[in-house]
Amino acid sequence: MSMPIELARQLIEEQIAFVQRSGLKAEVLEPGFVRLRMPQAGNQNHIGSLYAGALFTLAEVPGGALYVTSFDVQRFYPIVKALDLHFLKPALGDIQVDARLDAATVERLQAEAAANGKAGYRLELELTDQHGVVVARSNGLYQLRKR
Repeated sequence: MSMPIELARQLIEEQIAFVQRSGLKAEVLEPGFVRLRMPQAGNQNHIGSLYAGALFTLAEVPGGALYVTSFDVQRFYPIVKALDLHFLKPALGDIQVDARLDAATVERLQAEAAANGKAGYRLELELTDQHGVVVARSNGLYQLRKR
């Protein structure tokens, strides 16, 4: 059973102190789909664009956000195994990321983790500015583990 949406939002935005300080917001939380936004305000680097660590956080958190909205949180937990982030353009303004996992993939991963204790999956994401310009791409390796 996935988590109620408001509880999921609270966990995503407030559970990890660093994420809370960054101001990251969960704009859309649905089974199989999340949209997160990182504000530029308070997260700028020395040249005025979004700090690389803030972009990394925005690229990594969707794995947990999808977990709490899509997976059986009583039977499984997620970990991130690896994350590559490629910077393409200066990240000016607030930056958002959308992440999806279809219902068939969620069911397959839960069945595999139930049978084998764990199941790996990738999230390939694009981080975009307010004009839809891709400023960074990420490739994350996550693992769903049986409790």
